[in-house]
Amino acid sequence: MRRYDDPVEVRRGGDGPEQFLWHGRLWKVRAVLAHWVETGPWWQGSVARAAIGSDEPGSEPTPVGDLLGERELWRVEAGRGADGGLDGGGVFDLSFDWADGRWQLVGCED
Repeated sequence: MRRYDDPVEVRRGGDGPEQFLWHGRLWKVRAVLAHWVETGPWWQGSVARAAIGSDEPGSEPTPVGDLLGERELWRVEAGRGADGGLDGGGVFDLSFDWADGRWQLVGCED
């Protein structure tokens, strides 16, 4: 799977993304293959470092906000066009970042 970090516009349906616009092309979701939530790298935050004693002496730990950075991901099968049938399509990983309300395409296999 190729990795990306591209912003996309997403239209949500009842169970997740229905359509997305990527590089000016409309993709119609045919099926949601997987759905999961990832937390941010909390283990790299100063609170975690302080807890295991690897932080610099005398430094103040940052608030627990390290634990709150999470994003929701969907792996979807999609094809181009309003009906999703203009090509063979592909499998895409779409993420929604709860902290900033943005959608991104993070992976593609076509």
